[in-house]
Order: sequence, then structure tokens, then C-alpha cells
Amino acid sequence: MPRKQDDVEKSLLKKGFLSGGGDHNFFFYHSKAGKKTIVRTKTSHGGKDIDDNLLSLMAGQCKLTNKDFRLLIDCPLSRDDYEVKLIAAGAVEQPPPEQP
Repeated sequence: MPRKQDDVEKSLLKKGFLSGGGDHNFFFYHSKAGKKTIVRTKTSHGGKDIDDNLLSLMAGQCKLTNKDFRLLIDCPLSRDDYEVKLIAAGAVEQPPPEQP
């Protein structure tokens, strides 16, 4: 089911992505430790809806299944849970243990 571009972009920003601007709206994931990662996606300027094909491409760029990406943008998948998935996929480094 298509999603509104504004809703997708707002959700990405809430889940640790930062906007990079440019000809398209680029979004780069920054880990909870504040490090920029290899995970990124983009949306086009002026779009109203993002169709299922583009949502699938964005899911792959975000290192998620289509189902998990929809959970990410619809908010049941928290940022903490998303980062755990990224660490498991090898896309984000495991944070070092906290020192006492």
C-alpha cells in the first residue's frame, strides 16, 4: 500500500536518519552513538505518494525486509530495534561496552 512521502520522511527523521539535501531528499542513518553509517535512502522532490515498488527499494537500502520497513515507517519498529537489526546485518558497528 502506498505511503505519503511526508509521512515516510518524518518517520525516517524520527528513527535516526538525517536529511542530506541535494537533487533528491537523501537520508543518512546515524547510529545511536552519533556515527554516520553506510545506510541511506532517498525520496524524490515533489512526490506525494511513494508506491510499493519504491518502498521495496527503500527497504533494501535501509537493510530491511519490506515488512520491517513498513513497521519502521509506521512506527511499531523502534529505533532501538532497528539498530539491533542493522548490527545483526553488519551495517552498523556494535557500540563498545560502557565503562563503569
